[in-house]
Amino acid sequence: DRIAVLNAGRIEQVGSPDELYERPENTFVMSFLGSVSRLGGALARPHDLRVERDAGRARSVAQEEGLPVVEAEVDRLVRLGFEVRVELREPASGDAFFAQLTRAEAADLDLRAGDRVWVLPTRTLSSEVRPTALAS
Repeated sequence: DRIAVLNAGRIEQVGSPDELYERPENTFVMSFLGSVSRLGGALARPHDLRVERDAGRARSVAQEEGLPVVEAEVDRLVRLGFEVRVELREPASGDAFFAQLTRAEAADLDLRAGDRVWVLPTRTLSSEVRPTALAS
């Protein structure tokens, strides 16, 4: 099966469902197919975000992998069956985003509203995805 993603009547990308999700050609296709968080210029899906309590550990991993790391405050935790959505806010900018964790990951972190954490992507698509203007 092949799918076409349209933006204001213009074809943005054609491909299989897996191709579109795993290799979106631009930011419109990426955001059309699900939530996207922006961390230090990198784009990542909520389930591709790692949440750390230890700033040193987060910075070390980020430096080794060449990834951005963002300080954030936990606003709220929402339990969604086998997953937990961690709603976060960057203190410096006030930008809100969320990470999707397994219940086990969330339990290990023992997060509460107001906790300070560091967030880094486990996978980014920014180098592969070209920006596009969203249709008005």
